Amino acid sequence: MLDYIVVGLGLAGISFCEQLERNGKSFVVFEDQSQFSSQVAGGLYNPVILKRFTLAWEAKPQFDKAIPFYAEIESKLQTRVDEKIAVHRKFSSIEEQNNWFLAADKPGLSEFLDVTIKSNHNDALLADHGLGEVKFTGRILVKKLIREYKCYLNERYKAESFDHDDLGIKNDFVNYKGLKSRKIVFCEGFGLKQNPFFNFLPLNGTKGELLTIKAPDLKLEKVLKSSVFLIPLGEDLYTVGATYNWDDKTNSTTEEAKVELLEKLATLIQCDYEIVKQSAGIRPTVIDRRPLVGSHPNHPHLAVLNGLGTRGVMLAPTISEALYDYLENDIPLNIEIDIKRFQ
Repeated sequence: MLDYIVVGLGLAGISFCEQLERNGKSFVVFEDQSQFSSQVAGGLYNPVILKRFTLAWEAKPQFDKAIPFYAEIESKLQTRVDEKIAVHRKFSSIEEQNNWFLAADKPGLSEFLDVTIKSNHNDALLADHGLGEVKFTGRILVKKLIREYKCYLNERYKAESFDHDDLGIKNDFVNYKGLKSRKIVFCEGFGLKQNPFFNFLPLNGTKGELLTIKAPDLKLEKVLKSSVFLIPLGEDLYTVGATYNWDDKTNSTTEEAKVELLEKLATLIQCDYEIVKQSAGIRPTVIDRRPLVGSHPNHPHLAVLNGLGTRGVMLAPTISEALYDYLENDIPLNIEIDIKRFQ
């Protein structure tokens, strides 16, 4: 009998698999093809909310856990997935500069906010009031991570959709197409809406769309944040994103999102570029902006790890460890992430 079945191999699924491997647990993974959010994620890890110059929820402990977590994965996969790159915040006014200095004096933020205003020497950028730099940031190459992790799992990875109707629930184990397992963890992203065991949870889902542009004259080496993110990809390619749509739950790209991104991009750069690609995905977001972690109220060997939202790269290592400790060591979950808050 297996210890675990894991459903989904986005950031949540990979992080939970890492917890299982560290603790010598046997498992298989079913990729249920709902991880579009991970596939189109920008992959940035940044503890600072750059709209308000504040720390994200539990940002420091999440950050301290995430960096060595991805370094360990890199060592295991023998490939680079953590790209160290600073984030620059464009200032639109002197007032924003002053707010940056005030924030940089606050406990917690002083570690990450550089108090030196960076002058703009790039003729392709529109940044008359300069730039502020967030230190110790980076980008996880999410698509590469997922691809390489599938190869690493080898026979433990099942490239097929998971059929919830075929899951047999016994008193102390589950049975799925002849596989018996002590527990099953659903890491399905927005696909959780189709999960009959956990679809009672308030997973809203927020659609995000990105553009990939080619801009040979831009010569940008740092991530740039203003009304949109500009993320250098190499070879003169950049990700432009992202939009937020709370009504459309499809993975189809839209002209409206394209126009919105291009209008915002026009306030950021002044050079020629071409659009290479447009992508869309549904972020697994929750009404209270906290993850969904815990066991089913009637079936304790069914568990969920979801709702990572826009900061999944930083969140995933922390909440996957919390779920493992809860399932295996009876360590209570933080009430802010425990799904019991919605029961």
